[in-house]
Amino acid sequence: MTDIAAPALARRIGAGSGLALAMLAVLALAVALAVSVGAVTIPLGTVWGVALDRLLPGVITPDWSPGRAAIVWEIRFPRVILAGIVGAGLGLVGAALQAVTRNPLADPHLLGISSGGAFGAIAALLHTGLFLGILTVPLMAFGGALMATLMVLAVARLAGATSADRLILAGVAVSFVIMAGANILIFLGDPRATHTVVFWMLGGLGLAQWAHLVWPLAVLIPAGLWLWAQAPRLNAMSLGDETAASLGIEVGRFRLAVFVAAALITGVMVAFSGLIGFVGLMMPHLVRLVVGGDNLRVLPFSAFAGAVFLICADALSRVVMAPEDMPIGVVTGLAGGVFFIWMMTRRGRRE
Repeated sequence: MTDIAAPALARRIGAGSGLALAMLAVLALAVALAVSVGAVTIPLGTVWGVALDRLLPGVITPDWSPGRAAIVWEIRFPRVILAGIVGAGLGLVGAALQAVTRNPLADPHLLGISSGGAFGAIAALLHTGLFLGILTVPLMAFGGALMATLMVLAVARLAGATSADRLILAGVAVSFVIMAGANILIFLGDPRATHTVVFWMLGGLGLAQWAHLVWPLAVLIPAGLWLWAQAPRLNAMSLGDETAASLGIEVGRFRLAVFVAAALITGVMVAFSGLIGFVGLMMPHLVRLVVGGDNLRVLPFSAFAGAVFLICADALSRVVMAPEDMPIGVVTGLAGGVFFIWMMTRRGRRE
């Protein structure tokens, strides 16, 4: 390494470490504020005190009521952590899909992957029953997401849709078909359960429990690390299929592998949170404005940004109509629509 390159590399590592520490601080602050707000406002000191008391009993003398401790630890903390996990998963998947399809509009919602996950989850909730216990819904959601992914790829191939824009159109078409099937499942299901399912489809984290958090986390960590390890290949795919093939990448097989990983993460996230759109569309774009286009940075920081965004969106959904919870999908949909318009006008000015 030359004397000139060494300081440059050191500066890059230092900048990346500083940004990572800043993101961790923002994430911790977002968690604390989200736990604090709601129908009952709880001081930040009490939030951290309850957490410290539960993690290290006896270190601090409680000066809060058992009711407040239950709100903080049993209700809000699991919900906020689930929001962070789901947001991180969707942000990560969006960044990977945008790289592998070379389309800035790629996101699990627009590609129909989320709709497939919802179809599988609805089938489990209303028709098949929980024949595998708590794992039934995430497994069937993954199956539905994978089915949707394969349908999108099949439609794109049959239509000769080789361009990235056509792939998005294929995803939107498949999404409409799958959601029609999901609506049929709701129509044929138990009327007493349909209200809950319809609310769940709008996105909601109100059923979060500590015991359930292990499942989305157990999927996100290994699948997310695998996607991160593929960052150099994703960088090559961003330059075009020909460039990637010239570097020894089996383009078709690699793209399918990324889609399967995206289906796995998205399906499991949908199973525990319902349909939440636009997180995977927005976060990678905002992250690239800060860290550039290298997926070695874009992927983890998109996960960080997605976690912070969804935690804040969930807090807003609990405050706007307190004591009722607004579906979080309404908040993300509104933000996503505004972001979509901003992105269109920005690209239009460039052209």
